[in-house]
Amino acid sequence: QDPQSPEADQFRLAAGQIPEVPFGLSSSAAVLSHYGASANTVALFRRVDNDRRDMDMNNRDVDAKKLTRFVRMNELRLVTEYSPVTAIGVMQSSLQFNLLLITDKMSPKHPERMRKFRAVAELYKGKILFILLDSNLKSNERVLSYFQLKKSQLPALAIFHTPDDEHDVLTVEEISTEHVQDFCNHFLQ
Repeated sequence: QDPQSPEADQFRLAAGQIPEVPFGLSSSAAVLSHYGASANTVALFRRVDNDRRDMDMNNRDVDAKKLTRFVRMNELRLVTEYSPVTAIGVMQSSLQFNLLLITDKMSPKHPERMRKFRAVAELYKGKILFILLDSNLKSNERVLSYFQLKKSQLPALAIFHTPDDEHDVLTVEEISTEHVQDFCNHFLQ
């Protein structure tokens, strides 16, 4: 309720550390009421799955570092890169379908693959969570083995239905928007 409070200062510090995420600060009773938020609450709105995460700032030990971690753990983007930090947000997503692009981020073809993957992600926003999985990271080897993939078979697409663990894998020479859309549509049907 006080835009000059120490909590608001920590909020502004966190906002400055994550410039790619839009931040807003309001002390208006009408705004708090509209969003059903109590005073000193950080509400993170995720457009990808239309979900919301709240963090109570009344606890005096919340600082910019903890706030930044909260945002990083819970934000989901059009394409979310899978990591130990983003895993929490991915696992808590209300979307039941996850599509993974499993690829080598160091590949010269990576920027073009991501451009096409993002274009398709826009079409399925609110239906499928699009995830980038870097095959170079040791922490992602378990995911490769889960989908029974070897690095020589990459890039690959893996789609996953979270309630029943049903999944399908498609190894592709090249990522095209048509391949990705066909793969998604076939699995959804």
